[in-house]
Amino acid sequence: MISHKVIEKNSILMLVLTLVVVSIGGLIEIAPLFYLESTIEKVKGMRPYSPLELAGRNIYIREGCYNCHSQMIRPLRDEAERYGHYSLAAESMYDHPFQWGSKRTGPDLARVGGRYSDEWHVTHMKNPRDVVPESVMPAYSFLAKTELNVPDIAGDLIANRRVGVPYTDEMIAVAEQDLRTQVNPDADEVDDLLARYPKAQVRDFDGDPSKISELDALIAYLQMLGTLVDFTSYDAEAGKR
Repeated sequence: MISHKVIEKNSILMLVLTLVVVSIGGLIEIAPLFYLESTIEKVKGMRPYSPLELAGRNIYIREGCYNCHSQMIRPLRDEAERYGHYSLAAESMYDHPFQWGSKRTGPDLARVGGRYSDEWHVTHMKNPRDVVPESVMPAYSFLAKTELNVPDIAGDLIANRRVGVPYTDEMIAVAEQDLRTQVNPDADEVDDLLARYPKAQVRDFDGDPSKISELDALIAYLQMLGTLVDFTSYDAEAGKR
Protein backbone atom coordinates (compact mmCIF):
# COMPACT_ATOMS: atom_id res chain seq x y z
CA MET A 1 0.00 0.00 0.00
CA ILE A 2 1.45 3.37 -1.03
CA SER A 3 1.23 5.92 1.75
CA HIS A 4 -0.11 9.43 1.22
CA LYS A 5 3.28 10.79 2.20
CA VAL A 6 4.97 9.01 -0.71
CA ILE A 7 2.31 10.12 -3.19
CA GLU A 8 2.39 13.75 -2.04
CA LYS A 9 6.15 13.93 -2.42
CA ASN A 10 6.21 12.36 -5.90
CA SER A 11 4.42 14.58 -8.44
CA ILE A 12 4.75 12.08 -11.30
CA LEU A 13 3.25 9.27 -9.21
CA MET A 14 0.43 11.55 -8.08
CA LEU A 15 -0.31 12.53 -11.70
CA VAL A 16 -0.40 8.88 -12.82
CA LEU A 17 -2.69 7.82 -9.98
CA THR A 18 -4.97 10.81 -10.61
CA LEU A 19 -5.30 9.83 -14.29
CA VAL A 20 -6.11 6.24 -13.28
CA VAL A 21 -8.86 7.33 -10.87
CA VAL A 22 -10.34 9.80 -13.37
CA SER A 23 -10.27 7.16 -16.14
CA ILE A 24 -12.07 4.60 -13.99
CA GLY A 25 -14.70 7.14 -12.99
CA GLY A 26 -15.13 8.25 -16.58
CA LEU A 27 -15.60 4.68 -17.83
CA ILE A 28 -18.21 3.98 -15.17
CA GLU A 29 -20.22 7.04 -16.30
CA ILE A 30 -19.72 6.71 -20.07
CA ALA A 31 -19.80 2.95 -20.71
CA PRO A 32 -23.55 2.48 -19.96
CA LEU A 33 -24.41 5.06 -22.65
CA PHE A 34 -23.14 2.69 -25.35
CA TYR A 35 -25.91 0.24 -24.43
CA LEU A 36 -28.74 2.78 -24.64
CA GLU A 37 -30.62 3.39 -27.87
CA SER A 38 -31.32 6.96 -26.77
CA THR A 39 -30.67 9.16 -23.75
CA ILE A 40 -33.88 11.09 -24.49
CA GLU A 41 -37.15 9.70 -23.15
CA LYS A 42 -39.89 9.15 -25.71
CA VAL A 43 -42.61 11.79 -25.48
CA LYS A 44 -45.94 11.39 -27.22
CA GLY A 45 -46.87 14.37 -29.36
CA MET A 46 -43.44 15.59 -30.39
CA ARG A 47 -42.97 16.07 -34.13
CA PRO A 48 -40.65 17.98 -36.49
CA TYR A 49 -41.44 21.62 -37.21
CA SER A 50 -43.75 22.31 -40.12
CA PRO A 51 -42.10 24.26 -42.97
CA LEU A 52 -43.72 27.54 -41.85
CA GLU A 53 -42.73 26.97 -38.21
CA LEU A 54 -39.19 26.12 -39.30
CA ALA A 55 -39.01 29.30 -41.37
CA GLY A 56 -40.24 31.25 -38.34
CA ARG A 57 -37.66 29.59 -36.12
CA ASN A 58 -34.93 30.61 -38.56
CA ILE A 59 -36.15 34.22 -38.34
CA TYR A 60 -36.19 33.94 -34.53
CA ILE A 61 -32.53 32.86 -34.62
CA ARG A 62 -31.59 35.44 -37.26
CA GLU A 63 -32.94 38.28 -35.15
CA GLY A 64 -31.12 37.04 -32.05
CA CYS A 65 -34.25 36.51 -29.96
CA TYR A 66 -32.46 33.76 -28.02
CA ASN A 67 -30.11 36.37 -26.55
CA CYS A 68 -32.91 37.67 -24.32
CA HIS A 69 -35.42 34.80 -24.21
CA SER A 70 -34.55 31.30 -23.05
CA GLN A 71 -36.57 28.20 -23.91
CA MET A 72 -35.75 26.04 -20.91
CA ILE A 73 -37.90 25.94 -17.79
CA ARG A 74 -35.90 24.53 -14.91
CA PRO A 75 -37.44 21.99 -12.46
CA LEU A 76 -37.84 24.59 -9.72
CA ARG A 77 -41.10 25.58 -8.05
CA ASP A 78 -40.92 29.28 -8.91
CA GLU A 79 -40.12 28.47 -12.56
CA ALA A 80 -43.03 26.03 -12.88
CA GLU A 81 -45.47 28.43 -11.22
CA ARG A 82 -44.53 31.24 -13.60
CA TYR A 83 -43.96 29.41 -16.89
CA GLY A 84 -45.51 25.94 -16.61
CA HIS A 85 -44.20 22.38 -16.58
CA TYR A 86 -40.43 22.09 -16.59
CA SER A 87 -38.82 21.48 -19.98
CA LEU A 88 -38.23 17.93 -21.16
CA ALA A 89 -35.16 16.89 -23.12
CA ALA A 90 -37.41 15.51 -25.84
CA GLU A 91 -38.84 18.96 -26.51
CA SER A 92 -35.48 20.03 -27.92
CA MET A 93 -34.72 16.83 -29.80
CA TYR A 94 -35.44 18.42 -33.19
CA ASP A 95 -33.77 21.77 -32.40
CA HIS A 96 -30.57 22.46 -34.31
CA PRO A 97 -29.31 24.50 -32.56
CA PHE A 98 -31.33 24.30 -29.35
CA GLN A 99 -32.74 27.51 -27.87
CA TRP A 100 -32.09 26.99 -24.17
CA GLY A 101 -30.42 30.39 -23.94
CA SER A 102 -28.05 31.75 -21.32
CA LYS A 103 -30.01 34.65 -19.81
CA ARG A 104 -33.49 36.13 -19.52
CA THR A 105 -33.90 39.78 -20.24
CA GLY A 106 -37.43 38.82 -21.24
CA PRO A 107 -39.56 35.86 -20.07
CA ASP A 108 -38.90 32.25 -20.98
CA LEU A 109 -40.79 31.25 -24.14
CA ALA A 110 -40.87 27.47 -23.81
CA ARG A 111 -44.63 27.56 -23.09
CA VAL A 112 -45.62 30.78 -24.88
CA GLY A 113 -47.74 28.97 -27.47
CA GLY A 114 -51.43 29.84 -27.04
CA ARG A 115 -50.76 32.13 -24.09
CA TYR A 116 -51.44 35.25 -26.17
CA SER A 117 -53.54 35.90 -29.26
CA ASP A 118 -52.08 36.46 -32.72
CA GLU A 119 -53.17 40.10 -32.45
CA TRP A 120 -51.18 40.47 -29.24
CA HIS A 121 -48.06 39.11 -30.95
CA VAL A 122 -48.56 41.43 -33.94
CA THR A 123 -48.83 44.45 -31.66
CA HIS A 124 -45.93 43.27 -29.52
CA MET A 125 -43.65 42.89 -32.52
CA LYS A 126 -44.60 46.24 -33.99
CA ASN A 127 -44.17 48.14 -30.71
CA PRO A 128 -43.52 46.04 -27.57
CA ARG A 129 -44.38 48.91 -25.20
CA ASP A 130 -47.98 49.00 -26.45
CA VAL A 131 -48.62 45.75 -24.55
CA VAL A 132 -45.73 45.66 -22.06
CA PRO A 133 -44.96 49.28 -21.00
CA GLU A 134 -41.74 48.35 -19.18
CA SER A 135 -40.34 46.33 -22.09
CA VAL A 136 -36.82 47.08 -23.38
CA MET A 137 -37.33 44.95 -26.48
CA PRO A 138 -36.70 46.72 -29.81
CA ALA A 139 -39.53 46.97 -32.33
CA TYR A 140 -39.69 44.47 -35.21
CA SER A 141 -42.35 46.19 -37.29
CA PHE A 142 -40.44 45.45 -40.48
CA LEU A 143 -41.31 41.76 -40.15
CA ALA A 144 -44.94 42.52 -41.02
CA LYS A 145 -43.87 44.45 -44.10
CA THR A 146 -41.33 41.89 -45.31
CA GLU A 147 -42.62 39.11 -47.53
CA LEU A 148 -41.37 35.70 -46.44
CA ASN A 149 -38.63 34.63 -48.82
CA VAL A 150 -37.46 31.04 -48.44
CA PRO A 151 -35.67 30.12 -51.68
CA ASP A 152 -35.43 26.43 -50.81
CA ILE A 153 -37.56 25.30 -47.86
CA ALA A 154 -37.18 21.71 -49.04
CA GLY A 155 -33.42 22.17 -48.71
CA ASP A 156 -33.93 23.32 -45.13
CA LEU A 157 -35.81 20.12 -44.37
CA ILE A 158 -33.10 18.04 -46.04
CA ALA A 159 -30.40 19.75 -43.98
CA ASN A 160 -32.33 19.01 -40.78
CA ARG A 161 -32.87 15.40 -41.82
CA ARG A 162 -29.12 14.98 -42.17
CA VAL A 163 -28.69 15.81 -38.49
CA GLY A 164 -31.43 13.45 -37.34
CA VAL A 165 -34.81 15.17 -37.77
CA PRO A 166 -37.19 12.54 -39.21
CA TYR A 167 -38.50 14.45 -42.22
CA THR A 168 -39.83 11.99 -44.80
CA ASP A 169 -39.43 12.16 -48.56
CA GLU A 170 -43.09 13.16 -48.79
CA MET A 171 -42.63 16.03 -46.33
CA ILE A 172 -39.69 17.31 -48.33
CA ALA A 173 -41.49 16.98 -51.67
CA VAL A 174 -44.48 19.09 -50.54
CA ALA A 175 -42.61 21.45 -48.21
CA GLU A 176 -43.34 24.60 -50.19
CA GLN A 177 -47.00 23.65 -50.55
CA ASP A 178 -47.28 22.98 -46.80
CA LEU A 179 -45.69 26.33 -46.01
CA ARG A 180 -48.34 28.17 -48.03
CA THR A 181 -51.19 25.96 -46.82
CA GLN A 182 -50.57 26.75 -43.15
CA VAL A 183 -51.56 30.40 -43.63
CA ASN A 184 -54.63 29.53 -45.73
CA PRO A 185 -57.35 27.67 -43.77
CA ASP A 186 -59.45 27.43 -46.94
CA ALA A 187 -56.81 25.46 -48.85
CA ASP A 188 -57.74 21.97 -50.04
CA GLU A 189 -54.50 20.56 -48.62
CA VAL A 190 -55.15 21.47 -44.97
CA ASP A 191 -56.07 17.90 -43.95
CA ASP A 192 -52.92 16.55 -45.58
CA LEU A 193 -50.83 19.17 -43.75
CA LEU A 194 -52.38 18.21 -40.40
CA ALA A 195 -51.77 14.53 -41.11
CA ARG A 196 -48.07 15.28 -41.58
CA TYR A 197 -47.84 17.82 -38.74
CA PRO A 198 -50.44 17.08 -36.03
CA LYS A 199 -51.56 20.13 -34.01
CA ALA A 200 -50.21 22.52 -36.65
CA GLN A 201 -52.19 25.75 -36.41
CA VAL A 202 -53.62 26.87 -39.73
CA ARG A 203 -54.63 30.52 -40.18
CA ASP A 204 -53.46 33.94 -41.32
CA PHE A 205 -51.26 34.77 -38.34
CA ASP A 206 -50.41 38.42 -38.99
CA GLY A 207 -53.90 39.51 -40.09
CA ASP A 208 -52.78 40.47 -43.61
CA PRO A 209 -54.00 37.93 -46.18
CA SER A 210 -52.38 39.81 -49.06
CA LYS A 211 -49.04 38.11 -48.50
CA ILE A 212 -47.12 35.61 -46.38
CA SER A 213 -44.91 37.80 -44.24
CA GLU A 214 -41.95 37.02 -42.02
CA LEU A 215 -44.25 37.89 -39.12
CA ASP A 216 -46.63 35.10 -40.21
CA ALA A 217 -43.80 32.61 -39.91
CA LEU A 218 -42.49 33.94 -36.61
CA ILE A 219 -45.91 33.92 -34.94
CA ALA A 220 -46.60 30.42 -36.26
CA TYR A 221 -43.38 29.31 -34.56
CA LEU A 222 -44.13 31.10 -31.27
CA GLN A 223 -47.71 29.83 -31.14
CA MET A 224 -46.64 26.18 -31.29
CA LEU A 225 -44.00 26.37 -28.56
CA GLY A 226 -45.00 24.11 -25.68
CA THR A 227 -48.28 23.00 -27.27
CA LEU A 228 -47.32 19.56 -28.59
CA VAL A 229 -47.00 17.63 -25.32
CA ASP A 230 -50.06 16.95 -23.15
CA PHE A 231 -48.62 17.60 -19.69
CA THR A 232 -51.90 16.80 -17.94
CA SER A 233 -51.26 13.12 -18.66
CA TYR A 234 -47.49 13.24 -18.25
CA ASP A 235 -46.16 10.50 -15.97
CA ALA A 236 -42.76 11.73 -14.78
CA GLU A 237 -41.82 8.37 -13.31
CA ALA A 238 -42.60 6.27 -16.35
CA GLY A 239 -41.55 8.95 -18.82
CA LYS A 240 -44.70 8.46 -20.86
CA ARG A 241 -47.54 10.64 -22.04
